[in-house]
Amino acid sequence: MVVKTAIPDISSIYKTCLKSIGLCDIKRLKRKNERRKRMRKVRILLFVSLSVFLISAIMATAKADEPRQDVLYTCDCGPQCNCDTVSIKPGNCKCGKPMKWGHVLKIEGNEALLCTCAEGCKCSLDPKDPTKCGCGNPVKRVNLKGTGIYFCNCGGSCMCNTVSDKPGKCKCGMDLKKVD
Repeated sequence: MVVKTAIPDISSIYKTCLKSIGLCDIKRLKRKNERRKRMRKVRILLFVSLSVFLISAIMATAKADEPRQDVLYTCDCGPQCNCDTVSIKPGNCKCGKPMKWGHVLKIEGNEALLCTCAEGCKCSLDPKDPTKCGCGNPVKRVNLKGTGIYFCNCGGSCMCNTVSDKPGKCKCGMDLKKVD
């Protein structure tokens, strides 16, 4: 009679040895290591995201602190009024009524095309309809001749939109001009 002895499985012996000396099984160790790697990746991703957010916030604050150079205040009495008051500062027009805020969308020759939406708007001309701003409101045309306002007119159709009450340079580096 032949006695067959079972050959012990090496992995089970290895696992038994590991357990006997206080170590866990290999699969659990691998999973723990994978979790650590994932957590490290998550921490790195969170750090990068937080850094980008903070840098963006700082940049936005810096831009928000810069005074806008594209704002004009104009008479808002209506088409029947001929005072044509224009200023870069808020106040009342020659008629005594408060002037309306607007930002320059474009300068064509001596005329400024203004968006008269809510104060703080930063829209641009509607590419489908040049008589409207990006907000959908009609564009107001203001003649800058004789107003004392300096403006950028790089030639033809300027998009720098810089206006000032003093001579200087516009955003594109050109000298501001005044038409009397």
